[in-house]
Amino acid sequence: MSSAFLKNETADAPVVIPARAPLPPGTPNYVTPHGLVLLRSELTDLETKRAHLQATEVDDENERSRRLAWLNGSIANLNQRISSARVVDAQEQDRIRFGATVGLRIQTGKLAGTERQFTIVGVDQANATQGLIAFTAPLAKTLQGKRIGETVMVPSLQGKEQMEVISIRYGIA
Repeated sequence: MSSAFLKNETADAPVVIPARAPLPPGTPNYVTPHGLVLLRSELTDLETKRAHLQATEVDDENERSRRLAWLNGSIANLNQRISSARVVDAQEQDRIRFGATVGLRIQTGKLAGTERQFTIVGVDQANATQGLIAFTAPLAKTLQGKRIGETVMVPSLQGKEQMEVISIRYGIA
């Protein structure tokens, strides 16, 4: 079992800082304007937690040191991600690009006629359950450059589904 699930960590065990969502090598860190706001808000939250922990008296100095190390590492990772961020504002509104919210209608299979909506965002903002997909995801790559009325073949659990682009909007994410 991973030590991440055990409460009895030793004081000398290394502090594990979770990695940020990966970017393929050489890929710029594109973010939406809202995505940058979210990253900065996350940074403020971590810095507030660090300041609170530094100001709080604790019984276990080793635990404080471990938490501070985790917070400092997380803040460093986040600062690096923010400093590398390239904010992308939509310029070409009639094609699917980064930042687009795309409406799709499934044209084949059991779900024919069903509509889906996705927004193409940066890797740190991506959350599939909220319909936010990273620009590095296969679906986003398939949709890039398409216009309303065009169809795309999208991999699904049932195989490949044909979908039609029914709407493109910008400025939502």
